[in-house]
Amino acid sequence: MGLALIAWWWLPSVGVAPNRIVSGTPFTASQVAGWPMAMLAGLPLLLTVWGAMRMDHQRLAWLLGLVVLCLVGWPLWLLLAAVQLVDPQLPQARLAIGSGMWLALFLLLLALIELRTRMQLSAWRSWALFLLPVLVLAACIPAGLDRLALWQEFVGRRQDFFTAIGVHLLLVIATVALSLIVGVATALMVRRVPQLQRAVIATLNFLQTIPSLALFGLLLGPLAWLSNRYDWLDALGVSGIGWAPALLALVAYSLLPIVRNTLVALDGVDEGVIESARGMGMSRRQVFLQVRLPLAVPVILEGIRITTVQAIGLTAVAALIGAGGLGRFVFQGLGQAAMDLVLLGALPIVIMAVAADALLAGVTRKLQPELQPEIQTEIQPQPELKTQSQTQLKPERQPESGE
Repeated sequence: MGLALIAWWWLPSVGVAPNRIVSGTPFTASQVAGWPMAMLAGLPLLLTVWGAMRMDHQRLAWLLGLVVLCLVGWPLWLLLAAVQLVDPQLPQARLAIGSGMWLALFLLLLALIELRTRMQLSAWRSWALFLLPVLVLAACIPAGLDRLALWQEFVGRRQDFFTAIGVHLLLVIATVALSLIVGVATALMVRRVPQLQRAVIATLNFLQTIPSLALFGLLLGPLAWLSNRYDWLDALGVSGIGWAPALLALVAYSLLPIVRNTLVALDGVDEGVIESARGMGMSRRQVFLQVRLPLAVPVILEGIRITTVQAIGLTAVAALIGAGGLGRFVFQGLGQAAMDLVLLGALPIVIMAVAADALLAGVTRKLQPELQPEIQTEIQPQPELKTQSQTQLKPERQPESGE
């Protein structure tokens, strides 16, 4: 929070440009509305720094309120800057978010995550805290924040933007699904033939070391040859560029977390639980499907979470070989030196990765405490059976002397 305060006072808050081509003029917070207004706007940051010096349980709620107030004030300050600095007579003029605002936003989100963890807030309260600044930002756009450069880039490419999101999500879902099928099958094969484990893990580790662009390039020639040789592949759209090399490369990168976590999960089940299941008369297949696999699900989900977040990021690079997706905006913006166009592609990728990580982490946490008692209850002998077996195994009473 101290760094956020420094970024607020000394780094550029916003930038104003007369059009998309000309580079903007940076303005600090004091230049936007004067020192008194900048000091007043930075007061919640200062109070948060002071309150965090002696943090205890009673102050956590107070600090959380200050951080949320700062996040809500972030779009309101942008609205004030748009009204103060953007000339309404210039229809092409735009307002860019400065480095000070971006850094302050990043640090405020870190503080919000830290406070949420310490206070152990429920999932719906956490999402409400994150969505509140977004709702305020959406309300500020029709009030004058439509001059924001990022918003103008979105308006000019609205149809392409939603199409890119759909392509990006489709590639990620296909990658995770294929990786899960192939990865789990590979892990089961390795468990059956332990001699293959070293070679399989070494191969998957080697694939991770290949740069993504190099792997995309290595797939161009073979896929182009296959599509020319087999008409049915060409009918499916398989070629040296496009979705086919992107999907193969993404699956190759995603196999290692799935295979490794599946092996660790299946081998990490307590042998005492397995022996109890066998003692109940379960077959080998029943032990795997009803005991070992359910207990291994949380760890397997961790591998799926890593794979999903990794695939969301790597799919952006696949835009270089014509696979589409949000990466197209990133590389177009880099080529045109338009950072707002870069952000138009990068910010949804970050949001998708964070949302997928939080969703799968929540599912994992919910499964961990519930699966263990359920499995133990299923494999625990019934009291009636135990009593009956003890009665059957009890030796007959020997007659006492005199009977």
